[in-house]
Order: sequence, then structure tokens, then C-alpha cells
Amino acid sequence: MRRAFDKVNKNLPVLNAIEKNEEQLSIIPIKKHLTDRPKILLIIPNLNWIDKDINALWDVLPWNLCMLAAMVEDFCEVEILDAYKRNLTQKELSVEIKNIKPDVVGITVLMDQYGKSGHMVAEIAKQIDSDILTVMGGVYATVNPEFVVKDNNIDYVMIGEAEYSFKDLLNYLRGVDDVKISSGIAYKTDNGVVINKGHSELIKDLSELPRPSYHLIDYLSYANMYSDRKSVDAPMDYPYARIVTSRGCPFKCTFCQVPTIQGRYFRKRSIEHILDEILWLKNEYGIKAIIFDDDNLYTNMKNAKQLFQAMIDSGLNLPWVSIATAVFRLDEEMIDLMYESGCRYIDIAIESGSERVINEIVKKPIEHKQAIRLVKYARTKGIFVSSNFIIGFPGETWDEILETISFAEIINVDYAKIFIAIPLKNTEMYNQAKEKNLIKKSNSESVWTSGGMLETDEFSSEDLTILRAYEWERINFTNFEKRKNTADRMGITLIELKEIRKRTLQNARNKVAERTATYPGSS
Repeated sequence: MRRAFDKVNKNLPVLNAIEKNEEQLSIIPIKKHLTDRPKILLIIPNLNWIDKDINALWDVLPWNLCMLAAMVEDFCEVEILDAYKRNLTQKELSVEIKNIKPDVVGITVLMDQYGKSGHMVAEIAKQIDSDILTVMGGVYATVNPEFVVKDNNIDYVMIGEAEYSFKDLLNYLRGVDDVKISSGIAYKTDNGVVINKGHSELIKDLSELPRPSYHLIDYLSYANMYSDRKSVDAPMDYPYARIVTSRGCPFKCTFCQVPTIQGRYFRKRSIEHILDEILWLKNEYGIKAIIFDDDNLYTNMKNAKQLFQAMIDSGLNLPWVSIATAVFRLDEEMIDLMYESGCRYIDIAIESGSERVINEIVKKPIEHKQAIRLVKYARTKGIFVSSNFIIGFPGETWDEILETISFAEIINVDYAKIFIAIPLKNTEMYNQAKEKNLIKKSNSESVWTSGGMLETDEFSSEDLTILRAYEWERINFTNFEKRKNTADRMGITLIELKEIRKRTLQNARNKVAERTATYPGSS
């Protein structure tokens, strides 16, 4: 097992690491010596500073910050501040930081395109007190560590899973003996040289991690609402819990950042550990429903079936939903157990209706006939099924895009989602698109965005935007029964659904008009 993890960790990308001798790498500059019990403030930036599009933003439980807090609470005073949920202005955030007087400000940004908001928080903190240590983590920091740490307002960048590495950093700064940080961090030396120590070591046993410190937040304010945006992905009841049972995914989808962030090696929590969390959340917060938020809950099919059976046997079969479900890891037995354990909604990721695109471009082990069979079976059981499709991959033809639209009808799910391919940093798709010069950026797009829209000789970004919106409308809402089922799933009236549909189409028209006006060389 140890060799397997050593091999996995070596295969994780050391993102453009600068080679330095071991002596230099071992010395992390201490920009401030912390007291025995330092005050730590963990912050989610207000994403509205960057984008106020209600269709792009979500009110997300700060599970990651609560996990970090749980790791260090025994020797730190920790507070969590969600500037996004509270919709704080930059001035209001500044007042909050002044009042709290933290020694360390930890910042998380989970989406690459909102990276700038994290830098804005760091700047605010340093303006208040240049001695405040600033630490950036999350998806954005993990895929852009050297770019992030060049910001003089940021002292350290955490790369990858940070539960242990963040704890080690704080102990190192406190002067705890024998603390060595061999990976998972980027920083600048005293003379300004950027050092990138690569991805943190994967956490082997997730069951050793503590419960998240939800007592540091108003948990029920998150658990009693899903989002301002109405969605078929919403939980079946409230209050609800988001639960992560595993990390990592062994599959090689070319558009996915998960291998960069959490590795390809699938790691799972024990079933007892998961059931203990569900029981705790039920007793402590009265949760009535669950969203399983794994990268791929079904990677180990045997373990997934055992988990669902254990939920049934223990009476913890609360109604739950499955996000981004790998349909190629399902079978009829799995679906039976999912339903009996409380599953009433699954979101399956099909991606493309073209076999060539699936096999040669996406590289995902999808079998369309199997997907059609299992969708029909799940719907027969009484599970609402939605599906994800992506159009506009590099190398995809216009006819293959139309194959995807056609298959979105053939598979006959309750609700079809259509996305436009966006190249994300440190993915095979990004590298391919960049090499072929297919990424189209507008004058308004900034360095914080991992990629722009793709454009090839086969299609333009405007083509994809209009096609996506109008085919989404046609496939999902031509039939009255489907309209009614979707409205019921969202918990809204048909009139409210009609307003969402109208707004979606208008947004597409507005985006095309904006791009036509701002892209260089557009007519």
C-alpha cells in the first residue's frame, strides 16, 4: 500500500516546480512568528465582486474551511467568515477583519474564474496590517500556485489537500520542533525567488480525519436553503447535509481537474465513519436529506453497494441525491440499493452523443446502450434522472455536436443539461486547445480566467451559446408532462419555470451581443 501511494504521489503534477537544491527547499521563510495560540480567520471571498450572474453562483457550505478548522482548533482560535453568503462589500469585509484582528488570514477560492476575488481579500488584509499572514488555498491556488504566490499580498499558497499541510505550516510558524513541510506549499524566498514544492501528499486514510467544525458557522442557514437559483439538483428536503465519502477518481476524462486536485487514486472513508457522520448530523442539526458530493462515489462498486445496504440496515436511509453520477459504474442491483437507501434523484454525466468524441476526445468509458437501459430502469423505479452533455470540444465537428443534441432526446431523461466546453488549467483538453490556438478571449477577460470560449473552423462561441440555449428549451420543455415534472422537482410553479426559461434565452442573446461587441476582430 505504501508503494502504491508513493507511486501515486510521484505521478501528481508538480506544477512547473522550480528545481532548487534540497537545502534551499527545506527552509521556508518565516514572515511572522506565531504565538502558541494564534488567531486564524478563514475567509470565502464575495464572488459577487467578480460576477453577479445568479446562474453562475451557488451558496455553498464551507465544508473545506470547517475541515481545516477541525485540524487546528486544539491550538488556534479559529473563525470562519463567508463574505459571499453575507454579500459583504470590500469595505465591510475590511471592518470585519479589523475587528477580529487575526494573525493569519486563510483564503479559499474553489473556481478558477473567481481567483481575482481571493487576491482582493489578501490586499484588504495587508492594507489593514502588513503583519497579517495571508495563505491562499483551494482549486484556484492548486492549479495556479506560482502565479498566485507572485502576488506580494500573499505569503503562502497551499497546493492540493491542505488538512495536514496547513496544520504543519501553522506549527512551523509557531516554532514547534521537528515540523517538516516537504510538499503542498509554494512561497517566495527572502530574495523573491518562487519556490513550488508541488502537490501535497495524498491523505491515505480519510477515516482518520475529524468531523468538520460546523459549530463555527451558522450551519442551518446553509442547510435550510440550496441556492437562490432554482435547480433540479436541489436536496429532497430541508435541512440537508452535503457529505463527501471519498476523494480522487481513476478515470481520465480530458476536461476534468480532479486528477490535478485530488489525484487519480481513489480513497474512501469507512462505512462506519460515514454512518457516524450522518447520525451526528441528524441528531445535532436535524438533517432530513443528503447530497453525496463525491467526485465519483461509485468508483468502487462493491463498496458503494455496501454503503447503501448499511444505510438501509441502520435506518439512516434519508432521501438523497447523487450529483455527477458515473453511469458506467451503475447496474440494476446498484440502482435498486440506491432507491431503497433513499435515492430519488441522479445526475448522470453522458458528455457526448458521438462515440468518436467519447472515445477519442473525452476519453470516458461511456456505453450509450447501457446508459439508455439504466436511465429507463432508474426512471421506472421512481428516480428523477437528469443528464449532463457538453458541446464544443476541441476537435469536435458540428455534425458531432448535433449527434449529442440528438442523443439528449433519445436517452429520454427527465431533464437534460447542456454545457459548453471550457478548458480548465492542468487538463488534457486545455493543453490541446492551447496548442491549437483554439481559446478565444475577449478584451474584457482577465488573467484570472483559466480559459476562454473555444472556437474552431467548425463552430464559433456564438454558435454554441445560441444552440445550447434553444436546444435546452426544446428538449426539456416541448412536452407538458416534462415541464410539470421539472417544475415539481424544482419546487416552483409552471409560471415561475416559464420565467426561468425566458430569462435563460435572453441571457444567451445578451452574451452573444456582448461577445460580438468585445471580441477582437468581430464584426
